[in-house]
Amino acid sequence: MGLTGAGGGILSVPLLVFVLHLNIAQAAPISLSAIALSAGAGALLGLKNQILRYKAAMFMAIFGLILSPIGIWISQRIPNAPLLILFSITLFYVSIRLYRQAHKEIHGISDFENKTPPPCLLDKSVGKLAWNVPCAKALMFTGGLAGFLSGLLGVGGGFIIVPALKRYTDLPVHSIVATSLGVLAIIAGGGTFFAALSGDFNLAIAAPFALGALLGLLVGRSFGKKLSGPRLQKVFSILAFGVAISLIIKGINSL
Repeated sequence: MGLTGAGGGILSVPLLVFVLHLNIAQAAPISLSAIALSAGAGALLGLKNQILRYKAAMFMAIFGLILSPIGIWISQRIPNAPLLILFSITLFYVSIRLYRQAHKEIHGISDFENKTPPPCLLDKSVGKLAWNVPCAKALMFTGGLAGFLSGLLGVGGGFIIVPALKRYTDLPVHSIVATSLGVLAIIAGGGTFFAALSGDFNLAIAAPFALGALLGLLVGRSFGKKLSGPRLQKVFSILAFGVAISLIIKGINSL
């Protein structure tokens, strides 16, 4: 996460599945606990530097928290094989999107997807977003989808939130990342709490795993200026694509 900015659940869930032989329902809340701790630290730094749009983050997180328990409830009632396949499909999407984004940055290809102004515009006179109905709808849908996937698969939802904020707002990149971390910290923290209430949360594994994720984030950030960039993002996307292939094979064999 520190090097690439990718959500912790993208690789933490496969690690828990392959190394500790957990199923998706067991791995998801452990992954969320790591995301909550790591994203929370990043969000606090963003708040300190006044780049986190906390009202937008809390608004999205509210709807994420509403749908996160539904995702958890469904994951506990679906067999592991379909969840593995669904996670692998999600990972395929993320890896391909990251690779294309890195390719465009390396070759200087502009993205002209947004020809019209986004619904959420920054009021530069006060440094805050100007709210309206289209803006609220866009952020509501984004937060809800991120929360549902967070509960269902333990992926956090950063791969949903960051592109959505780029599409629906004109916030600078550093503000988008900080705001996304704020949403992730609240949703992942709520998902961990709901999983603990349902009794499907292994604290003995989650505690050291979350601390390790936080330590890894800090180490990654210290090397970030030297190692991060589109080429590293390409390598990460290829790794994620390979993990997705392994997961879908494991899922198909489990059917």
